[in-house]
Amino acid sequence: MSDGFDPALFEPLAAIEDRHFWFRARNRVIAAVAARLVARLASGFRVLEVGCGAGNVLRVLETTCRGGLLTGMDLFGEGLAHARRRTRCPLVAADLRRPPFRCGFDLIGAFDVIEHLEDDREALADLRRLLNPGGRLLVTVPAHRSLWSYFDEAAHHARRYEAAELEEKLTAAGYRVEYLTPYMLSLYPLLWLARRAAGRLDRRPAAQQLTQRDLRIYPVLNRLLEWALAPEARLIARRRRLPLGTSLLAIAAADTATPNSAR
Repeated sequence: MSDGFDPALFEPLAAIEDRHFWFRARNRVIAAVAARLVARLASGFRVLEVGCGAGNVLRVLETTCRGGLLTGMDLFGEGLAHARRRTRCPLVAADLRRPPFRCGFDLIGAFDVIEHLEDDREALADLRRLLNPGGRLLVTVPAHRSLWSYFDEAAHHARRYEAAELEEKLTAAGYRVEYLTPYMLSLYPLLWLARRAAGRLDRRPAAQQLTQRDLRIYPVLNRLLEWALAPEARLIARRRRLPLGTSLLAIAAADTATPNSAR
């Protein structure tokens, strides 16, 4: 798993996540969906974010999941050091393949995590075993192989997903997919054009330089893109399916009809 992410990325990411339109838009979507999921749970429910990194999403969940016990888990102490400054919830340094928990969770979040892992099927099965019966997995991943680029390589992605592929892998791991949608719709044409242009350059900067450019905050463009993406949170909270997007979001239930399918 350590080959799937460079812990040196935590520092630059933590510096821009609060302001960058992409992270802010994703946080709005996750908060809107998570709020609906935990609203039906009795007080004392348990929530786990796997791969919580520097805690950018974790602190959103801390506000959204009041009334429950929230835990953040990550393989890297470098990320957890940032998360400790952002949140007061318990943090655990652990490998998903050897989780230290003796109790199950009612909601597990994995936000842009499993694309880093060579064996995503095994990871989904491991998460399934951590869910209480009827618990939900909320997962986000990058979408469309056609958008693969220097950014994915610099981020140590193993893949981008098609919707059918993600659904098939979730089902095979013992989940019942309740909802799956693309999102980041307004970003799709811009990203598609940018990836095509970068691919045609004969002499282009290194992947790391291009990635740093993509993560730079251009104030006017940043505000415009955040405004354009803002309506998605309301639509996704109501489980409307968007036609296109650069990312995918899925809600999957632990399928009690096939309890051994993830083993």
